[in-house]
Amino acid sequence: MEANNIIIKPRGCSLFLGLFLFFAFSASLADAETHYHDFVVQQTPVKRLCRTHNIITVNGQFPGPTLEVRDGDTLVIKVVNSARYNVTLHWHGIRQMRTPWADGPEFVTQCPIRPGATYTYRFTIENQEGTLWWHAHSKWLRATVYGALVIYPKMGSSYPFPQPNHEAPILLGEWWDRDPISVLRQATFTGAAPNISDAYTINGQPGDLYRCSSKETVRLPLDSGERILLRIINSALNQQLFFSVANHKLTVVGADAAYTKPFTTTIVMLGPGQTTDVLLTADQPPARYYMAARAYDSAQNAPFDNTTTTAILEYKGACSTKKGQSSKPVFPRLPAYNDTPTVTAFTSRFKSLTTAKVPTKIDESLFFTIGFGFFNCRPGPRCQGPNGTRFGASMNNVSFVLPSSNSILQASYQGIPGVFTTDFPASPPLQFDYTGNVSRALWQPVRGTKVYKLKYGSTVQIVLQDTSIFTIENHPMHLHGYHFYVLALGFGNFNPVTDTAKFNLIDPPVRNTIGVPTGGWAVIRFVADNPGTWLMHCHIDAHLTWGLAMVFLVENGAGELQSIEPPPADLPPC
Repeated sequence: MEANNIIIKPRGCSLFLGLFLFFAFSASLADAETHYHDFVVQQTPVKRLCRTHNIITVNGQFPGPTLEVRDGDTLVIKVVNSARYNVTLHWHGIRQMRTPWADGPEFVTQCPIRPGATYTYRFTIENQEGTLWWHAHSKWLRATVYGALVIYPKMGSSYPFPQPNHEAPILLGEWWDRDPISVLRQATFTGAAPNISDAYTINGQPGDLYRCSSKETVRLPLDSGERILLRIINSALNQQLFFSVANHKLTVVGADAAYTKPFTTTIVMLGPGQTTDVLLTADQPPARYYMAARAYDSAQNAPFDNTTTTAILEYKGACSTKKGQSSKPVFPRLPAYNDTPTVTAFTSRFKSLTTAKVPTKIDESLFFTIGFGFFNCRPGPRCQGPNGTRFGASMNNVSFVLPSSNSILQASYQGIPGVFTTDFPASPPLQFDYTGNVSRALWQPVRGTKVYKLKYGSTVQIVLQDTSIFTIENHPMHLHGYHFYVLALGFGNFNPVTDTAKFNLIDPPVRNTIGVPTGGWAVIRFVADNPGTWLMHCHIDAHLTWGLAMVFLVENGAGELQSIEPPPADLPPC
């Protein structure tokens, strides 16, 4: 199905009316309801950039269906895998309290759903409001298997910001002119970096700056004076993105399903996995204005897709000139691809809407280095990384390896040995100048399936430290099963004496995905109150493939309400 226009929905409507033409089913928004959906993962022909491609979709829709629920609702989603690949689905940002079986990362919380098989995800939304999303968590299938997940306040509650006239999700994506799985396979075979994408997309469409895309460019109609809530989601596989709307100010009111103190900007930057809610008022002369997104690329001398995707904000009655021809939209000013100062200024403005209850007693003080690495190998077709190596990535010098015989959660729950070890280090094995000139003797990590155990209820603080092995880069780090306070961000090596004074313990932002600054660090804090096995990883999928990940194993607490629920009967076999 094609998506040429955004069908915007007035707030206050009690039924899902189809925010976009390709959203084909409805979802009741009554208080504390159970929503039942069938998700069929299937191969679907889609035309983009002058060619028809057979891509993997959910229910034949690209992007996939938007789920609309309220805080307190339960979702029951039966997934039927009619595609040719194994698949799992992840509900990005959902806390999954005591239901890690529904989290979705392949071989971490479940074995994959094989072709022809089914699995039903069951989970409840608990004390969350705002914009999240769902996506495949198997290899690179999320390049085309993703959709928005909108959580409204409970019945009788309202937004803590001016009521919008309309709402619309804006899903930023990434498009390859070939099967993304074949791109991954080629990179895995050669050990080199994967081929960059051929286009970016807004709601599945590249926009009219690309070949064969003008007629399909997404359009959002508005009347003068109306206020719209844009729910922006970076669904791209490997790229952080700038976003802007020509001549319009954007008021940020939320991120990662948490409300923020409002602030006004003209530029939004999102890493893969992040969401940002902004209010836009149609207060400009009636005309056509581009919404546009293009790369923020912080890695030095690394190739990236330097194209720009667009959609069109159209004031009603201003779509044509006197000659009956479409007027050319106004284009926004976007930062340079490597404009880290703009990113830093934008990120620093996020604050929680209310005073936070940040825990002050730390039970687990962890220090995780994150970044690239290389594996030595014999010269040949499988060694096409720099200087005849294979690309790798690691946390604390451990390059994460997914198990293949069982999932980590199943092995933990059933006491199956040999699937993982519990010796993930709390700090790097060697201290060095992390963002300086790192000795090549430290460039090669060790492979392993290692987890770090946490006691239920323990308070955890993590310093995430970028390294300059090969190159520094802004890494969007995502923690499953939790949201966390971002206490501070900075550049260079974290200094526990001087940088601790910078911690915001009053109103730090709450996130589930944080961009660790280029050549810098981030400090996060959370309480381990959700038992299970929870993946922490870079949401740039190329980096995850190389091993930039680890797993927390949070033990059960006391009693049923602090323990993992039993596995569902239809959990996919390994």
